Amino acid sequence: MDPSNELCHACGATGGPLMKFSLGKDFFGRPYDRLSPSSDQSPKWYCEACSMHKNLQRDFRDIRAEYDKLSAGQGSELAKGDELRRASVRLREIMTILDAAQGQSPLLAGDDVRLLMGRLNTATMPA
Repeated sequence: MDPSNELCHACGATGGPLMKFSLGKDFFGRPYDRLSPSSDQSPKWYCEACSMHKNLQRDFRDIRAEYDKLSAGQGSELAKGDELRRASVRLREIMTILDAAQGQSPLLAGDDVRLLMGRLNTATMPA
């Protein structure tokens, strides 16, 4: 695929450089491979702004998944060391970026981030 002839899969922008996600680490430092052949046969391409928002979305999803585990009494990264505080700080950073952006993010809703921020603020650690 020649990404220069394509459009951003999030906002539809054309004519600018596009990026795709593949190997990396999630918010908690765990490796992931979004473009492994068995899991993703059609990679998505993003403009620069949406690429940044895709990273924010990935961190938000990681934190939300670990919060769900914590709420269900399962093992969660948020129960380890300082991870709950670190996740709360990251959500505040995400909200600040979303608030400063022109228009709404096509990938992440500020209301969802605010809701999770509130839930994290009331979370209790398992004994």
